[in-house]
Amino acid sequence: MKKIWIVVALVVVIAAFIIVNLAKREKGIEVLAEKVKRGTVQEKVTGSGQIKPAVEVKVSAQVAGKIIRINAKEGDHVKKGQLLVALDPRQYQASRDRSKSSLLAAVANEKKAKSDLVRSKELYAKKLISEADYETTEANYQAAVGSRMQAEAALKEAEDALRKTQLYATMDGIVTRVNKEVGEMAIGAQFQEDVIMIVSDLSKMEAVIEVDESDVVSIHLGDSAQVEIDAFPDTSFWGTVTEIANSAITKGLGTQEQVTNFEVTVTLIDQDSRFRPGMSTTVDILTRKMKDVIKVPIQAVTVREKQKLKRKKGVEEHEEAVAETDESKKMQEVVFVIEDRHAIAKPVKLGISDDTHYAVLNGLNEGDMVITGPFKILNKTLKNDALVTIKKSKKKR
Repeated sequence: MKKIWIVVALVVVIAAFIIVNLAKREKGIEVLAEKVKRGTVQEKVTGSGQIKPAVEVKVSAQVAGKIIRINAKEGDHVKKGQLLVALDPRQYQASRDRSKSSLLAAVANEKKAKSDLVRSKELYAKKLISEADYETTEANYQAAVGSRMQAEAALKEAEDALRKTQLYATMDGIVTRVNKEVGEMAIGAQFQEDVIMIVSDLSKMEAVIEVDESDVVSIHLGDSAQVEIDAFPDTSFWGTVTEIANSAITKGLGTQEQVTNFEVTVTLIDQDSRFRPGMSTTVDILTRKMKDVIKVPIQAVTVREKQKLKRKKGVEEHEEAVAETDESKKMQEVVFVIEDRHAIAKPVKLGISDDTHYAVLNGLNEGDMVITGPFKILNKTLKNDALVTIKKSKKKR
C-alpha cells in the first residue's frame, strides 16, 4: 500500500511539472514592445573641444631686451595703438647714434671724393693728369657714394630696432594672458615667437572641436550646431559651422590606440560676456534630417544570418543537409515584429539615426508592433517564429 502512494505522488509531481512547462510554453517569451510611428529623425555629429576667440593677437618682441614696463594686465581692455610693453632701449639708442656718426663720416667722404673728381676732370681735360689717375679718382667717388648709402641703411635699421622696443596694440580687445613680468628678458626673433601677452576680441567667440574621421564627411559648412559649455550647465547655445580642417590630427600613431580626428570650427551665434577662452565644450552638429519617416528604436534593431530568416512559420526546425554558402552566412539587419503572438524577423533597410531612433527606408509599416527588449533575448536567444508575450509594465505608485 505504501509503494502505491509513493508511485501516485511521483506521478502527480511529474504531471504538475509537465503542466507548468506547457503553461509557460503557451505563455511564450516575455518581451518588451512598442508600435512603429512616423516622425522626424535628425542626425548629429558630436565632438568636444574648447571655446576660443575668433581673433586673437600674440604680442611678442622682434628684438631682444629686458622688459622695463608692462602697461596692461589680464582682463584689461586695450585700444588699438596703445603702448603695451616697453623694452630697455639703451643698447638700441647707442646703435642708432653710432649709425648717425657713421653716416656723417660717409657724407663727408662722399663730398671730398666728389670735389676730387671735379678737379681731376678739369685737369684731365687739360691733359695735366693721366687717364689712369682720372679713373682712380672716379672710382674713389663711386666707393664713397656706396659707403654713404650703406651708412643710411644702417641708420634706418638701427632706428627700426629702436622702435621695436615699444610694443603697441594692433586692435581693440581684452588682454587674456600675460606670460612675462617686468625684469624678464624678451628673446626677440623674427621666426620664433616669445609671446609676452595675448590680446583677444571676445565679442566673437567660436568652439573648436575634434571630430572622428568617419563622421567629418557628414559635416558641411553652414550646418547648425548646438553648443554646450561645461561652465553653463543646463544651458545650450547655437552656432554655425564655419571651418572644416583639411589636415588630420593623429594621436597614438602606430599603436592600437591610434585615433584620427579633424578639427571643426563652430562660430557661436549666441554671444555671452561671460565666455572665456579655454572653456570646455561639447558640440552637436546637426547634419542630415528626415521628416515624416517611419522610425524604430535603436535597441529594436539586431542582426541574424540570412539562412535562418528563410525558415517558414509553423515548420519544425531541423538540421538541413544542405551546404551553407558564403551568402547564407552573411548577417542581415532585422527587426522582430509581433504577428499573431509570434516574433517574425523582418529584414529592414536603415537610413540615418539620432540618439534614440533609426529611420527605416523599407521593411516596416506604420503601426507594426516591434520588439524592443530585453537586450539579451533580442540580440542572442530570440528565434524567428518564436512564441512571445508582451510584458506588461508595472504601474507606478
